[in-house]
Amino acid sequence: MTDTTTPPAALCERTLATITTTLALEVVDDLALTSPMAPDPVGRLRVLRGGPIDKVVAVDLVVDPLGLDSHMLFAFTEPGSAVPHFTLDSVHAEYYAMHLDLIPRVDLGVHLEYLDAAFLPLTGLLEQAWQIDGVSAAAIGPRQRAMMSPWMVVCRATEEAFTALGDTVDGYLTHWLSLVDKGVPPVRSDTAMRDRINRAHLFSPEVDPVWAQVTRLLGPEQGERVRGELIA
Repeated sequence: MTDTTTPPAALCERTLATITTTLALEVVDDLALTSPMAPDPVGRLRVLRGGPIDKVVAVDLVVDPLGLDSHMLFAFTEPGSAVPHFTLDSVHAEYYAMHLDLIPRVDLGVHLEYLDAAFLPLTGLLEQAWQIDGVSAAAIGPRQRAMMSPWMVVCRATEEAFTALGDTVDGYLTHWLSLVDKGVPPVRSDTAMRDRINRAHLFSPEVDPVWAQVTRLLGPEQGERVRGELIA
């Protein structure tokens, strides 16, 4: 079982619990992830469905000998919806790290009213996050940034700073849940097609080098099982 008492695990589990309770989701798949590197399971893949969204995918990877404590959740809205997806990566390896964002469902440059409703309210939270002592920018290329939002928080942090970022996560989550509840301004876009393409790119091994590491840890079959839940 995953140790839920570490700061990354506790933050991810708390966030997942809020989403699950608020949106009345249920676990429909719960799979132990194994590795040729260790005799015991090294992780867990959970899929939750129900309520007004498509699904939540939660992935935990914990390998003490490698110093890896990684927890990710992705809450996907319905294919035809313009409400952004919510994502949180909560990690401790050599340092604490976080990736927090709402993933746009349309081109923000041509949907100003949508941008103002879905993302502008996050500006204060974003600015406050970067002012926390001990938070520093993480390395991520412009290619990956282009698939996310300008309000993305992707950073390294000290343990104290990581704990302080919990307020940022709560703020982003509260705003996202309000969008799920109230909706966003109408858009003229094929959100389902755009989403299929965007997610195929976002979770592509050619774009994100983390998938090479996941494949080494879990093997190609389980790595593709995890990736498949994220792209479909």
